[in-house]
Amino acid sequence: MANSNEELKKLKDFIKNSRKDMINLETLLTSVPALAPENGGVGEYDKAEALIKWLSDRGLKNIERYDAPDKRAKNGVRPNIVLTIPGKSDEYSLWIMSHLDVVPPGEISLWNSDPWKVVEKDGKLIGRGVEDNQQGLVSSVFAALALFKTGIIPSHTVKLLFIADEEVGSKYGIKYLLKEHNLFKKQDLILIPDGGDPKGETIEIAEKNILWMRFHTVGKQSHGSMPNKGKNACVAAADLMLRINDLEKRFDKKDDIFDPPYSTFQPTMHLANVSGVNIIPGDDVSCADCRILPCYKIKDVLKEVEAIYTEVEKKYGVKIELELLQAEESPATPADAPIVKKLSKTLKEVHGIKARTIGIGGGTVGGDLRKAGYNAAVWSTLDEVCHQPNEYSVIANTEADAYTMAALMLD
Repeated sequence: MANSNEELKKLKDFIKNSRKDMINLETLLTSVPALAPENGGVGEYDKAEALIKWLSDRGLKNIERYDAPDKRAKNGVRPNIVLTIPGKSDEYSLWIMSHLDVVPPGEISLWNSDPWKVVEKDGKLIGRGVEDNQQGLVSSVFAALALFKTGIIPSHTVKLLFIADEEVGSKYGIKYLLKEHNLFKKQDLILIPDGGDPKGETIEIAEKNILWMRFHTVGKQSHGSMPNKGKNACVAAADLMLRINDLEKRFDKKDDIFDPPYSTFQPTMHLANVSGVNIIPGDDVSCADCRILPCYKIKDVLKEVEAIYTEVEKKYGVKIELELLQAEESPATPADAPIVKKLSKTLKEVHGIKARTIGIGGGTVGGDLRKAGYNAAVWSTLDEVCHQPNEYSVIANTEADAYTMAALMLD
């Protein structure tokens, strides 16, 4: 135990003395925008090159690239990077996975500074991507660097994975890697520092299933004074969306690890139809965003949806076309999975934090991993200001999470 304490102190001291270098790495990464082609960018190539050079310059050279082909991107690829720190045992690996891409800055006038130039103020770094997901990336890098520079060998092999395309669907990131490369073992521990809370107390182990639906209702247009000559698509669509919302009463189980603890079926986007008040619309497009507890299968929900819109078709004499915009489901990581138990134990020992497991309504790459049969935990200490103007990360959180990760590597 004495040796372990000495090693932990060495790691903590290294990280504490690396504050300036952490800021410099954040500054470097922010200065190289990594926007997906869908967001008007050319991908992550330049940012990947900058990161690889930074790592290599500090002696971390055990680096592999897994480039996903994408003709729209710079040099036709979306880079995914793996940095390996060999451990005493290769029975399983500890993976820490962050993403290279960021979202656009949005309305520039809402920023108090250039989003691509880091500003340090009041213990925070301000800039696009500094929290999402560069904070987790930088913490993982300095945890690994602490081991490397102190000569401490982790208990098991450590692999840092820097992926592409997380912000726009992960087709060229984790989904590509799971499909084309056999990187993971079932017993591996996988940590994703891309979500959390300001105290670092919550470990996300489950996601609600996501179902996005687009309903195209086709009726018959007529004059507003003669509804008998038309088939009001707007009325039919309104009835349909209220029935979709009522599915919250049909799929009504609760799970308190989620907030809210129940499935939600919410009408959302509605496209413009006619251009005059005195025109009964013969065409309507409405959408619904459904976040469904993992205990329910999407196929069972869709059976209910089909029954609903069939009834609406008959009632109003309209035709309804359903398009699935997104349909994702994944199992939960067990609350007693090794990654959850080890992370909880580490948080308690090094910070005195009593962690608790939660589920979320949004989607992360953790869902893709769980669907493929790998247990993954999402955790970090952050204020959740991702995608906002004046996005920031707290420097102390970056340091604290780096220490947590280093201790987890040491095991």
